[in-house]
Amino acid sequence: MPASYDLLKYLHVGCVALSGGGFVLRGTWMMRASPMLARRWVRITPHVLDTVLLASAIALALLIGQFPLVDTWLTAKILGLVAYIVLGTIALRRGRTRAVRIAAFWGALLVFAYIVAVAMTKSALPYVD
Repeated sequence: MPASYDLLKYLHVGCVALSGGGFVLRGTWMMRASPMLARRWVRITPHVLDTVLLASAIALALLIGQFPLVDTWLTAKILGLVAYIVLGTIALRRGRTRAVRIAAFWGALLVFAYIVAVAMTKSALPYVD
């Protein structure tokens, strides 16, 4: 693989770590009803970070020649990402009650763990193989 692959992979993995850590922090603030969630940088930073994360993911897929709907592990990651986004939105904004938001938060963390496991094993069923 070319050096650009390694750079993209490190950028992508770094963004995954920052994005996941940021989600845990915001989820903790949500559960504590912290006013930090209303801060401007807290609302903007995740969007910037996730844009870089998505762009690096697309660049990596193009570079290694693997594509969703062709490679099952990549399809599983994308479907997991959609579930993570939906659950994360419910957890941090759209959940009607605190209990719903907390349940969605834990669900999102489980999906996040699944996505990471799929990425590491390149298997849609990482806990079975």
